[in-house]
Amino acid sequence: MAPLTGLFEHPIVQAPMAGASSPVLAAAVSDAGGLGFLAAGYRTPAAMREQITRLRALTARPFGVNLFMPQPPVTDPAAVDAYAGRLADESARYATPLGDWDQSTDDAYDAKLAVLLDDPVPVVSFHFGCPDRDVLHALAAAGTVTMVTATSATEALAAQEAGAAAVCVQGVEAGGHQGTHRDDPRADGTGRGLLELLAEVRASVTIPLVAAGGLMRGDHIATALAAGACAAQLGTAFLPCPESDANPLHKRALTDPAFARTELTRAFTGRPARGLVNRFIREHGPAAPAAYPQLHHLTSGLRKAAAAAGDPQAMALWAGEGHRLARALPAGELVAVLAAELDRARKSSS
Repeated sequence: MAPLTGLFEHPIVQAPMAGASSPVLAAAVSDAGGLGFLAAGYRTPAAMREQITRLRALTARPFGVNLFMPQPPVTDPAAVDAYAGRLADESARYATPLGDWDQSTDDAYDAKLAVLLDDPVPVVSFHFGCPDRDVLHALAAAGTVTMVTATSATEALAAQEAGAAAVCVQGVEAGGHQGTHRDDPRADGTGRGLLELLAEVRASVTIPLVAAGGLMRGDHIATALAAGACAAQLGTAFLPCPESDANPLHKRALTDPAFARTELTRAFTGRPARGLVNRFIREHGPAAPAAYPQLHHLTSGLRKAAAAAGDPQAMALWAGEGHRLARALPAGELVAVLAAELDRARKSSS
């Protein structure tokens, strides 16, 4: 099994983004010397396998696949029903029914693991928790490098002790879902900034760290590397690339002055996720219960209907705090630009 740093030329990892990552995007990043990723979250095992097959046809370079960890059953069904009642007007506005929220919470985790053990890929990363030691060891034995997202030093240490090869250290600035191992509503809004978190984690673990959270430029990557990371994971930076599967409305919103800021919200999925503040977040975010993926299933149709209607005000516009620095460049060109900026930043600081 090659070490993580042996899988890329430039220390640039394209974040796995459900709904935006694609084989074409991952291939372009990997071919340019970074590490491209597929997002298996919300996909069926068959769809995940098909994307892996497509990606392998596009590049011979290493790549990764990201899995969501299974979630516990909802603890307060009445709160989800109450939220559904609150969204009745949204259902009427977009002429679409609310989704069936009482669905599986495991995202076909075991079946996806079986695919990845049967046909190993270079890297597998995990979000929303840490796999069992047996899972991490089985993947390692198959030649796969494993990485677990952590939002605290405690989570990072748990990942190392379970046998993960690397930790993705996710600061609160990151777009999309916070990868906390346990969803604690009491901790809402109390996430740690990336650089502070990197220092804490670096003092606790010895395995390689990949930094994530608001990174958009080469000098941002340089700062993260100087703080102890071996690579930087960027998501929002790759969202507007033509190879990204993100909705065009989402891509345009990143730099639209009408969307001036981001915040963490449970409004769309029931778990804290950072997105551009729109009408839906303002009106429903404060009332959204901690119920993932129940709220994801509940609001899925609304989000799709809003996108079909050309209305970004009810879409989940996931974005990190650096979203205004987004550049709509081809992914390979963006990797080259980031690498050049990183090189200049390193030289200027030496």
